[in-house]
Amino acid sequence: MSRVAARFVVVAALVVGWAAVFLAPAAPASAHAVLESTSPAANSIVQAAPPEIVLTFSEGVRQVADKIHVIAPDGSRADAGEPEFAGGTVRIPLKSGGANGTYLVNYRVISADSHPVAGAFTYSVGAPSAAPPTDTNATPVEESTFLKIAFPVVKYLGYAGLVLLVGPALVLALLWPQRLSREKPARLAWLGLGLIGFSTVADLFLQAPYTTGGGYFDGVALRDVLASTFGTAHLIRIGVLIASTFLLRPLLSGRSGTADRVLLVVLGVVGLATWPVSGHPGASPVPAVSVVVDMAHLAGMAVWLGGLIMLVAFLFRQAEPRELSAILPVWSRWATLAVTALFLAGVVQALIEISSFGALFKTTYGQLIIAKVVLFGVVLGVAALSRGMVRRGAAPDDPRPLRRAVLIEVAGIAVVLALTSVLVQTTPARTAVANSTSSQQQQAGYYSAMITTSPKLNLQVEVDPAQQGNNDVHLYAYTKDNQPQVVVEWKGTASLPSAGIEAIDIPLLGLAPTHASGAIQLPRPGQWELKFVVRISDIDQATVTATVPVT
Repeated sequence: MSRVAARFVVVAALVVGWAAVFLAPAAPASAHAVLESTSPAANSIVQAAPPEIVLTFSEGVRQVADKIHVIAPDGSRADAGEPEFAGGTVRIPLKSGGANGTYLVNYRVISADSHPVAGAFTYSVGAPSAAPPTDTNATPVEESTFLKIAFPVVKYLGYAGLVLLVGPALVLALLWPQRLSREKPARLAWLGLGLIGFSTVADLFLQAPYTTGGGYFDGVALRDVLASTFGTAHLIRIGVLIASTFLLRPLLSGRSGTADRVLLVVLGVVGLATWPVSGHPGASPVPAVSVVVDMAHLAGMAVWLGGLIMLVAFLFRQAEPRELSAILPVWSRWATLAVTALFLAGVVQALIEISSFGALFKTTYGQLIIAKVVLFGVVLGVAALSRGMVRRGAAPDDPRPLRRAVLIEVAGIAVVLALTSVLVQTTPARTAVANSTSSQQQQAGYYSAMITTSPKLNLQVEVDPAQQGNNDVHLYAYTKDNQPQVVVEWKGTASLPSAGIEAIDIPLLGLAPTHASGAIQLPRPGQWELKFVVRISDIDQATVTATVPVT
């Protein structure tokens, strides 16, 4: 491979990496906590106005100011006072004496991993009505296109800065020949420090509109972000960067002592911890393990790629063969340790965040992991060739083949880095699967529908839990203009035509003039047809059929 071709490979890989940042699917606004249940249930009908609404999430959430609203049928606010947060439970107090009709609940909260969770659902009191009118403040706001692009780019710059800082600092401290100038590598390290600082500040700036759905210069939202775990971690990172500037100067110039280096390592460990603490690992099922392995993952990536950049940009060009013969074996051992840490940490991370084999293929997060693993495998193959050259001792005499292989390594890791910056903004597979399962359970575990096919009345049919075995059936009758309809007699049957099961009687008891209840044993899953004959006078009756999916 010629020098021009090698450079083309690097440039092409960097372009692909940036394309991955811009074109890969970004995380949705409703992200990493799952709404497991609501009371009243979504789409349900209750006979009396409840005193409060309870939202239950799969993990702890915190409040976004003025982003939880309950809208009454006439469009007015039905919630009273501030909602109460206790872990994953949110209680929304309601005004007393609420009118009958359909209510709209809008919510936006922040999950434990600093991502917003937004959504909406309706419930009805007495009888359904037209959906209540909404306003801008009451409607969950989707994140802007700018945020979808800016967040991965900012995170990519932070990771790139980490690489450019760690690589030069490590090589200048332990491997740099004394006769060579340190000026250009030192500039690279300062550039890395600046990129980390820019990324950290930009991350804080973008987090406020990302979590609140509001403006970019909202002082209240920014104060809330700074007071969160996410904000604290970023402020600590800024403090580490400031402190590091005083220790980096002597290290980069070759005048640092052992104490300075030890202190710089301690600061580096603290700084590395701020990345996982403010992201997915901090909210994983085993946060202590996830934080440690993510730190190992970042450190391995920074040492490997940072060292490779130093080899390509400086040592292969400036070092003499005898110097390379001393440097390359040491670097080869470092790279082996870094790659091993990177691989093992990645495996542990994937096992925690994916949690099941099926999620690896069915979720965006899992598919990105597959792409990352495949590309990582290619890079490892090239790295093995490089190590072989070093072991054979051929590289110092003619470093060009090794330099080309290292260029390919750098290019491949640049794309891996881009995929990583997208991964940290993508809903973890375990959460995506839990969200999908929760939605399916809510759909299959409770059937509720307003049947309007009859010209004489509307019938609200509820089956709980809509699963094989015992089921409760509730019926509510309404006129065509959704006013309560008095019923003289109720009759019902259930059948499963696909399995040849003929009509089974459903014993129904009128609990009120407009409400009947019964119970039935459904022997197998399938699309059950529930047919109800509702007599509203001596001469008028209606036949209503509901198709209920039973799991």
